[in-house]
Amino acid sequence: MDLPRNFTVRESGHRVHNPFTEEDLATLGRALRLAPGSRILDLACGSGELLCTWARDHGTTGTGVDISTVFLAAARERAAELGVADRVGFVHGDASGHVAGAPVDVAACVGATWIGGGVAGTVELLERSVRPGGLLLVGEPYWRREPPDLTTVEACHATARDDYFALPELLEHFGGLGWDVVEMVLADQRGWDRYVAAQWLNIRRWLDANPGDELAGELRAELTEGPARHVRYQREYLGWGVFALMRRRPPGHG
Repeated sequence: MDLPRNFTVRESGHRVHNPFTEEDLATLGRALRLAPGSRILDLACGSGELLCTWARDHGTTGTGVDISTVFLAAARERAAELGVADRVGFVHGDASGHVAGAPVDVAACVGATWIGGGVAGTVELLERSVRPGGLLLVGEPYWRREPPDLTTVEACHATARDDYFALPELLEHFGGLGWDVVEMVLADQRGWDRYVAAQWLNIRRWLDANPGDELAGELRAELTEGPARHVRYQREYLGWGVFALMRRRPPGHG
């Protein structure tokens, strides 16, 4: 059980595996005003940057779950580098079925809602781990501009326009699921560049070192076509953000 190699080649130099910059991640951590000792579960945690830097900066603790052995090795190295290995731990496993053994203060899935079959299923999965009054963190793309055609939709890694919401629709969807949106930090086009453009250098260096690898043809085509596709479509049409949610109380309970 692991990620396909093309993912780890593309993102081999990444600490954050989505369009969030390290500054965005730090902004979100400050905005949530987490108490020292707060417990976090991060599903599909990637290289663990959220858990590791928040443990360093805010005194939180937590567990990350991911299918990638490569990313988890990087997460453990990062925890040791930042001196927080005693406060965060990482589990190799399928995040889609993972529920915390005891309720946590924050349950997060930042950019991998496919683990729950979409936003609604992921919110339901996260709720199974969070304490009453705790926070969910959901990272999700949205349409920043209405896509004009199927070519644009597919270039943004979707199969249909309705695979993503527009931003107002996404916030309304959270409300329809019974959750208040209590914070959000949105990526910008610079964040997309730092995520996607950084992959090009990873791919090029890997191709130079591995010209005969079975993945070389696929990744060569990706590097040839990807930069123009990124600036023409994804950079212009697709937004991305992390949304903090709290379960709404029944009428008469605040």
